[in-house]
Amino acid sequence: MDDQNKNLIMATVLSFSVIMAWTVLFPPEDLPVDPATDATVSAADPAVPSSDPTAPAATTPTEAPEPAAEAPRIAIETGEFSGSLSLQGGRIDDLALTQYRDTIDEDADIVQLLRPVGETGAYFATFGWTATDGIEATAVPGPDTLWSIESGDTLTPESPVTLVWDNEAGQIFRTAVSVDDEFMFTFDQSVENTSGATVAARPYGLLRRHGMPTDLKNFFILHEGLVRMTDGELQETGYDDIQDYDVDPRERTQAERIEATTSGWIGYTDHYWMTTLIPDQSAPFRSTSKYFDSRDLFQAEAVMGIETIAPGDTVTVTTRLFAGAKEWEAIRNYEDDDGVGGFLDSIDWGWFFFLTKPIFALLHYLNVYIGNMGWSILSLTVILKIIVLPLAYKSYVSMARMKELQPEMEKLKERAGEDKQAMQQGMMKLYKDNKVNPAAGCLPILLQIPIFFSLYKVIFVTIELRHAPWIGWIKDLSSPDPSSLANLFGLFPWAAPEPGSILALIMIGILPIALGISMWLQQKLNPAPTDPTQQMIFAWMPWVFMFMLGSFASGLVLYWIANNVITFIQQYTIMRSHGSKPDVFGNIKQSLARKKPVDLDKKEGK
Repeated sequence: MDDQNKNLIMATVLSFSVIMAWTVLFPPEDLPVDPATDATVSAADPAVPSSDPTAPAATTPTEAPEPAAEAPRIAIETGEFSGSLSLQGGRIDDLALTQYRDTIDEDADIVQLLRPVGETGAYFATFGWTATDGIEATAVPGPDTLWSIESGDTLTPESPVTLVWDNEAGQIFRTAVSVDDEFMFTFDQSVENTSGATVAARPYGLLRRHGMPTDLKNFFILHEGLVRMTDGELQETGYDDIQDYDVDPRERTQAERIEATTSGWIGYTDHYWMTTLIPDQSAPFRSTSKYFDSRDLFQAEAVMGIETIAPGDTVTVTTRLFAGAKEWEAIRNYEDDDGVGGFLDSIDWGWFFFLTKPIFALLHYLNVYIGNMGWSILSLTVILKIIVLPLAYKSYVSMARMKELQPEMEKLKERAGEDKQAMQQGMMKLYKDNKVNPAAGCLPILLQIPIFFSLYKVIFVTIELRHAPWIGWIKDLSSPDPSSLANLFGLFPWAAPEPGSILALIMIGILPIALGISMWLQQKLNPAPTDPTQQMIFAWMPWVFMFMLGSFASGLVLYWIANNVITFIQQYTIMRSHGSKPDVFGNIKQSLARKKPVDLDKKEGK
């Protein structure tokens, strides 16, 4: 391979290396969160959604109601949840995900998704109505209305509950709440008009989050914040961008409103968890994202169309709430079976979604069959290598034929001397006559970059890799290898350095070392470049990657090791089948041999 092509490869690989190294060594600074923020929030909440798009928002009650944490509650018990629903506002504000813990320790705390007002990180969902015609603003239930229980005492998949509120002005409001055996709540909001006049009101659902999440990752590869679908178009807005909204005079706060004509949803997504309001997917609604600067409060709303209720009639509007883990299979089922359009896009698949989506789907099905994510990653690697084998085959054949042309290349260099133009023309003629494509050798590396990035995205973003064990010491494939040189991989009784520390970046584990060795061996299929600079870069590259990727998820490092091993076998086999026998041991011996110092006097002919 000529110097120009080697430079192309090096530019591609080193650019990728610099980006990844910068990300690992200089991650974005976490934004501080004031733990007192939520404790000082008053019980009165910001304005409820306005009923008229052109009208200002309704004001909050002047008298602070009873805090939701102290109001009567209904227990929530499912295979996925434990928690409670507050009768104040009918809020779901106490929800723990019983199948997930904060760490891999058996006694670690269960993940708490929603919290009531008064606790740090208050976060809840509530549903209500806004008045339009024939009904007073105070005669509709809002976020602080104290509901009564009409039926049910514990919310389970088998036993829904119904809340009721009589405004004593001729309308009776009910909210029937049900939950499935995964992560979806259903709210059937109804109004019974017992008065003698026609009235109208708008139903809504809203999510409120007091302050940014305390575990915000702030990592460029992951979206955290608002996520919404509007008529098939996905929008993702980070928390910091929400804080920069312009003031909407119709809402009297920082807001962004979008009208959905047919379908959509709106909510907040974290690394592994999500809450999403899902109105009727066949009716128009308005989705609004707000930020109350004075309260550091984020609010997402789904406001449905105006409902007109004649005397003696009852109307019912259904809205769903997804609250839970971003499990691929569950979200896909809600999209395919329950008609939540585009719901699978709530998982952040990134720019390479056309790769990340099928790669994860394949990984998921392999894990269903194999039952271990580590072995599934290895199986996925084999399948991906088989898929790209035709291109790799052409590349390795081209590399073998390039090696055969090496003697003629040396003769051409001698004839051309310092004439670079003659050298270039001679090389192109040589390639053309022998039907060799010098750029073909770059294909494996160029193909590897998007596949590597896509798998990195899959391993980092998807919850299925979180706390997934492989073998022995690898108990979480989404985290770095916990073994360390510092204690000789557990042989010495002291602990390894804390993850993320400078010492941890140096005292790497078993998998990163295996990665460095596999890259080094792969290099030895070909002799070292003759150019001293390139020779030095190639010599250092495996070990730079070894330390750089040492802090990456162990699942990603496992993939890279398997990819290197399979590539080595493929390249060695294909090159031998075309008459080019790679001298692996000779190249290793040559690289390890100490070079003799150059005698400058002899070199200059003195």
